[in-house]
Amino acid sequence: MARCGDKLLLVAAVLLFGTSGAASQDGQVNTIQDIFRHLRTCWRPPSPAKARPLDITVVVSFNRAGNILGHPRITYESAEASDNDRLQYRIAVMEALQRCTPVPFTDAMAGAAAGRPFAIQFRSRKTSPDKTSPPTQERRA
Repeated sequence: MARCGDKLLLVAAVLLFGTSGAASQDGQVNTIQDIFRHLRTCWRPPSPAKARPLDITVVVSFNRAGNILGHPRITYESAEASDNDRLQYRIAVMEALQRCTPVPFTDAMAGAAAGRPFAIQFRSRKTSPDKTSPPTQERRA
């Protein structure tokens, strides 16, 4: 069951995605979509020599100034990943968050985003599973 705050975030996302405003001219983050785009620009996955590619999701919140609020939480990692793969990708996620914060929110977006959880997906696998291969099991962190 979704919490009230999650419902509000969903409503805010629908409203913001429905508006035509892209990021403002000075590079500030003005929409929810801009938040995801901004964070992905800082993503540097580990080299294939260090870890096999995997998908990972982190839930993070920000304050009005764009700094991380609380502690980011890994909520999903590809099931087939080894412990080393997971460790390398967790480090890469935290480094990406450090590179990208504080997020340069516009005044309006700072008020809308402050304290709200965002689930950011970092995808590193190049291909999706074959339709003929059995589905893999998700592994929740």
